[in-house]
Amino acid sequence: MPPQDGLVAYFGYGSLVNRATHRTAIVDALPARLLGWRRYWRARPDMPGFPAALLTVRRQPDAACDGLLVIDRAENLAAVDAREARYRRVALSASDMRLDRELPPDCPVFVYEAEPDLPLHPEPPAILRSYLDAVLQGFLVEHGEEGLLRFVAETDGFDMPIHEDGDRPVYPRAVELSARERALFAQLLLRGGHR
Repeated sequence: MPPQDGLVAYFGYGSLVNRATHRTAIVDALPARLLGWRRYWRARPDMPGFPAALLTVRRQPDAACDGLLVIDRAENLAAVDAREARYRRVALSASDMRLDRELPPDCPVFVYEAEPDLPLHPEPPAILRSYLDAVLQGFLVEHGEEGLLRFVAETDGFDMPIHEDGDRPVYPRAVELSARERALFAQLLLRGGHR
């Protein structure tokens, strides 16, 4: 049951890390680290045109991942749920995260985890470049270049191919990259084995 008033918080570990992709007037956001969860690329067969891979997380006691804790109005939670279709909202506790400051009192905290029973696509999945660019830009802004390296190191499945859609972005919240960001992300992906 979603909260009816006040504030809520949700941990973004993918495109929600990029504030430019938010569609609600959030109250605040702060870089955070989620403990006991591992981020990974997962096939998302219902994306248009090809079997895309998007990010999700799974519980893993020895893992952790960086992200952005978004503090929003509870009335906006339905819009965030709609954005995160095919994901389920999972309650967290403050001890599940490392934060630089305390949350507002009585503020429930959530993370979105992909539905486990999504059907498989007969073709192998690919990472959507327009989505990846939004994610990488968010990590660069919130966690710096070291955060970009941690993002790759802490994410399983980066061996998937990348679907280049830069000229015609498929991701509905695609972002503009600067020349510096483009070069930095290309270098990061080359280092990770992508051409």
